[in-house]
Amino acid sequence: MTDSDPPVPAATPDALFDVPPETRHPAARVVLLTGASGSGKSALTRRLGLPVVMLDDFYHDADHPGMPRAYGIVDWDDPASWDRDGALDALRTLATTGRAEVPVYDIPTSRRTGSSVVETGGEPLVVAEGVFAAELVAACRAEGLLADAICLARPRIVSFWFRLLRDVAEARKPLPTLLRRGWGLLRAEPALVRRWTDLGCRPLTPAQAERDIRAATHLPEVS
Repeated sequence: MTDSDPPVPAATPDALFDVPPETRHPAARVVLLTGASGSGKSALTRRLGLPVVMLDDFYHDADHPGMPRAYGIVDWDDPASWDRDGALDALRTLATTGRAEVPVYDIPTSRRTGSSVVETGGEPLVVAEGVFAAELVAACRAEGLLADAICLARPRIVSFWFRLLRDVAEARKPLPTLLRRGWGLLRAEPALVRRWTDLGCRPLTPAQAERDIRAATHLPEVS
């Protein structure tokens, strides 16, 4: 190099070239909401009225290769039954563009039946809820998308009861299957909460989670 040569630019981390500029400044950020089946996730999102991505809609179809099994059926509580990359891509698109197409999943038939569009509508937060939400904490944090990560925790017998009432009402599976699965989840719930907490979620009651999210968005309290 001679004195007449132009200066060589300083090295820039490769990651800056791999991530589009808009993903570093999302228009909305994501609250990841997990908890045992029946813990009150869907009821909480209805009360909040924020845009919601139902992460359970990213389940693979029952005949997808390599689906795990338990209780004589596909193990819907194993992350291997779920499309993590598809869910993350939808959240990234929604947070950065304000709009994303997501699948619609039919639980009784265990397959995707169509798609729908979720829009932020100018809201600063979107809620992504489902039993696998904690699997996305690290990736959403690394991409600057994460606003909060919450695990709903309440007495497991309460979750068992509300889960059974919901599953029977929606005819999700035959009653003997629902009872076997429900009993298994009742026993496994403490370990699941520990895992979700280890992955970065804050364990909160539904009431405290609602207060925290409302405070973050300046939503009025609901009496």
